[in-house]
Amino acid sequence: MQKVPLLINGEFVQSSCDSFIDVTNPADNSVIAQAPRATDAEMETAIASAEKAFETWREVPVTQRARIMMRYQALLKEHQEEIAKILASETGKTFDDAKGDVWRGIEVVEQAMNVPSLMMGETVENVARGIDTYSYIQPLGVCAGITPFNFPAMIPLWMFPMAIACGNTFVLKPSEQDPLTPMKLAELFKEAGAPDGVLNVVHGGKEQVEPLLTDPRIKAVSFVGSVPVGQHIYRTATSHMKRAQCFAGAKNHTVIMPDANKEHVLNNLVGASVGAAGQRCMAISVAVFVGESQKWIPELAERISKVKPGLWDDENAGFGPLISPQAKARVLSMIDKGKEQGAKCLVDGSDFTLKGYEKGNWIGPTVFSDVTTDMDIYKEEIFGPVLSCMSAESLDDALALVNANPYGNGTSIFTNSGPAARKYQREVTVGQVGINIPIPVPLPFFSFTGWKNSFYGDLHAYGKQAIRFYSETKTITSRWLEGDIPGGPNMTISLD
Repeated sequence: MQKVPLLINGEFVQSSCDSFIDVTNPADNSVIAQAPRATDAEMETAIASAEKAFETWREVPVTQRARIMMRYQALLKEHQEEIAKILASETGKTFDDAKGDVWRGIEVVEQAMNVPSLMMGETVENVARGIDTYSYIQPLGVCAGITPFNFPAMIPLWMFPMAIACGNTFVLKPSEQDPLTPMKLAELFKEAGAPDGVLNVVHGGKEQVEPLLTDPRIKAVSFVGSVPVGQHIYRTATSHMKRAQCFAGAKNHTVIMPDANKEHVLNNLVGASVGAAGQRCMAISVAVFVGESQKWIPELAERISKVKPGLWDDENAGFGPLISPQAKARVLSMIDKGKEQGAKCLVDGSDFTLKGYEKGNWIGPTVFSDVTTDMDIYKEEIFGPVLSCMSAESLDDALALVNANPYGNGTSIFTNSGPAARKYQREVTVGQVGINIPIPVPLPFFSFTGWKNSFYGDLHAYGKQAIRFYSETKTITSRWLEGDIPGGPNMTISLD
């Protein structure tokens, strides 16, 4: 059985632990590898290695750091399909979806290549007579990242390339459910020329996360995952005087106006709701049909019913299995609650199985109508291929519904009305808004900006905000004297 290694101080090493976590193929739950629960000593060595590497890495010219990112980007592109196959085998994602996962990560590395211009400070000459003020952007030190199962390529690549490009070193704790993909990313990063200790990768569960939150040598923590875990990580890290950015749950709404292009709406809603088995923090899980557009719900249900789950290498598969039996059980329980609480189940995927893979974590696409805000399928993030359809009489009613929801990750509106779109984008209390685009994930020169209970922190992932999160600003005010300066002591705080 393949044992997943740790990466510590530039070496891929086998853990000396006596407890391992099975990594399974979600299509049949067969064990494909085992991830270690890193020992306390191994966690200590990883953090110490990052701390030691920081002493020299911070002095590496920013242009050299950028060139490592250039080589890394080229290697990721060269190995994109290989990474995608590894990713698909341990997540169940279709091959095209897995390639998309890798590609969105590559785009962030491309942004990290721009670090010289992103780390420019500011300067003003002669702020007072003979006095200049300027600022530098400097790294923090050792940073840590804790990443989820659903994007094992993209989300690690949100974190460590940006942090390391800024001059920091990094300890990554990827999801124990699919660690093979992050290890391939680490292997290629080392091949790109990253010095020993700049990136360290450890594996395990909660007990391996805690040292990353409490060790004083770690200055900043990035996390993506569920709300309860995100809240715990944010509270623990900040109570230990660390920076923290924690991306948590979501309940993303799409508002469909009656003047929208019907064909465009239905085609987009199918993929945005059940694609990737709904295991996306930006998936559309609630469709709000305004006015006459409510008549489109039966046709939407019919189209979604034609989407069939399948194996990662099946070109006809719409999506793959859920990540684990526990995830499947939770989604099935939510579907049952929807039925019990009065929602109308137009498409029911709870009995779906794939021939020859009956032990897999399969759920077919599921659509509810007549959903109300007091139902559990509306109040909770389902994280499965389940779409809830709701109705509103006006755009104001739809806005009130979305704004009352405690989550604020993403939302979208479909309309041909410029005033309606502008009103929605201005008044909605959600961080990322799409107009005639269902999943408004911004490209990496912007930042990923969830709001409300979808994010805990101040500075978001990638883009300019990531540079600010992974760095500190130092401001210098200087005067160089030329001969004698007349005048006595300055007894005020003014600059003369």
